[in-house]
Amino acid sequence: MAGLEELVDELERSYGDVRERLADPALFLDHKQAAIAGRRLKELEGPYRLAQAWREAAADVAAAREDEELKELVPEAECRLVALEDDLKAALVARDPNDARDVIVEIRQGVGGSEAGIWAGDVYRMLTRYAEGQGFTTEALGSSPSEAGGFKEVSFAVKGEGAYSVFKWEGGTHRVQRVPVTESQGRIHTSTATVAVMPEAEELDIEIDPNDLKIDVYRSTGPGGQSVNTTDSAVRVTHLPTGLVVSMQDEKSQLQNRQKALRVLRARLYERELERLQSERAEARRAQIGSGERSEKIRTYNFHEKRVTDHRVKHTAYNLEEILAGELGDFAEELQAQERRRALGGVRSR
Repeated sequence: MAGLEELVDELERSYGDVRERLADPALFLDHKQAAIAGRRLKELEGPYRLAQAWREAAADVAAAREDEELKELVPEAECRLVALEDDLKAALVARDPNDARDVIVEIRQGVGGSEAGIWAGDVYRMLTRYAEGQGFTTEALGSSPSEAGGFKEVSFAVKGEGAYSVFKWEGGTHRVQRVPVTESQGRIHTSTATVAVMPEAEELDIEIDPNDLKIDVYRSTGPGGQSVNTTDSAVRVTHLPTGLVVSMQDEKSQLQNRQKALRVLRARLYERELERLQSERAEARRAQIGSGERSEKIRTYNFHEKRVTDHRVKHTAYNLEEILAGELGDFAEELQAQERRRALGGVRSR
């Protein structure tokens, strides 16, 4: 209990500090800092209310134990206190500050040749259906179709409160084991597609100096390199300080392609900054589930056995068709539960 008391004291101090900052008119001269403080207050409000209820319940238990006339109420008061304590511990678990954000998802074919491109298309359909099933909206950003079907790469945005909290589990390498449609001898092949899930950055988060950009325009091309547009509407944006390159060609308007490319570039720069900060606290990072690195094999889809295994939580399901149709909720629940168990272990050990 003493450990929890210290955490509540710290929470109350943080809540008071943020409210004090937001009461200072000078803060709003810096829009970025004002937005950060506003988001922080919103994150703290729920845990703060629970902390106040927990303090009241603890006082009720203490009063009931000391008053002979109220002793019969002690068991009920203790049950309420325990329930509030569990809720409070869960609320005090460090929440990923990006959880509420929209996301940008990039899918690329991995190893496996043309079959990997087809698999990348399957993963794209699975994830967009998953998003729609969760009540999110999706927006196509850009794609590079492969000649055999599917995609060399494809990107899209997922919009809705908590999109990142749902989709962050999908970042990594998705491996498939199946007989490709191009396989004449019925042999099972293994192919992969990589998924990058990035919280969408706001302009306040990442300021891009126009002087740091090299922008090239060219004609859109389809599979095989044939021109699919008669104007120079495709855009390639190079961020000179980092060497990051984003190309967009799906829109007929050069301006629209440029705007989408800058959104993706901003998300990549934001992700790079997050990775830099996270590397400074590697021990805390290793305690979380999955690193989101492109090379990490997170899940295997075996068509012959209709089996899907998530390697991070050793969870296996045998409803392959439903999963490919976007039914990924069971995996998300397992991953979230494991994250909560590990994080709550850290709270209890303080």
